[in-house]
Amino acid sequence: MHTRDTHAVAPAAMPPLKEKRKLFKSFISAGSFDDFVQHIFWLTESKLSSYVCFANAHMLIEAYKDKSFNKILNQANVATPDGGPLSKLMNLLYGGKQDRVAGMDLLPRLLQEAAVRGKSVYFYGSTNEVLSAVVNTAQQNLPNLKIAGSYSPPFRKLSDEEDESIVNMINEANPDLVFVALGCPKQERWMADHKGRVKACMLGVGQAYMTYAGLEKRLPKWARDLSLEWVYRLYQEPGRLWKRYLHTNSLFVLLTLKVLLQKAVGKKEFQNTQR
Repeated sequence: MHTRDTHAVAPAAMPPLKEKRKLFKSFISAGSFDDFVQHIFWLTESKLSSYVCFANAHMLIEAYKDKSFNKILNQANVATPDGGPLSKLMNLLYGGKQDRVAGMDLLPRLLQEAAVRGKSVYFYGSTNEVLSAVVNTAQQNLPNLKIAGSYSPPFRKLSDEEDESIVNMINEANPDLVFVALGCPKQERWMADHKGRVKACMLGVGQAYMTYAGLEKRLPKWARDLSLEWVYRLYQEPGRLWKRYLHTNSLFVLLTLKVLLQKAVGKKEFQNTQR
């Protein structure tokens, strides 16, 4: 469980997150859970139009297969190791203790911090029913939180005029953080397309709306620590997800074995040169 430091509210002069680390073809931000929280608010203090991706195994494999999507992921201001397998792989490849930084954990923490820091938030995406539940939960839990607005866009391709109207609506609300829930990879593409246009830090939180609002249960911590969320999601939506998980998980395991073997061979060759 991640606790909130109510004393550390001043913006850092330098960005708290200093580096990204390569996993397959993508670069994932490295740092503690608190570093990610501080860095996101550093982005808001810096008044940067920016976006944050929450990378799990599915996103990493999508980026591996799709060059244009990998560019979007790599150009994100922050790419968190959302999935347990990613943080574990970072530990194996680079050492240290990389925290898992899941959207389902970071969303409530950022809302808590926003209430303390006087920052405003905007909820974009999903359905009107889900947005209503999210806003109600936030208002009940954090009465001091500034909610600048919320909007559920049509579930179709928007015209240029509609898109411009939405951008103007968000900017007129003047939020510091814009939480985006359109599903992967749609939300990541939307954020990349709107970087420089939406004057806030955008965060692609996806399913985190559902768990935050209590519309979906989350697995116990022991199961999350074993990276079993995909099993739960498969149980919930077997018809839609079984092919995705069969392909994604298999390729992730194969690529993980490949990079670990390359590391082991490289280490052995280095040791041989020292003899």
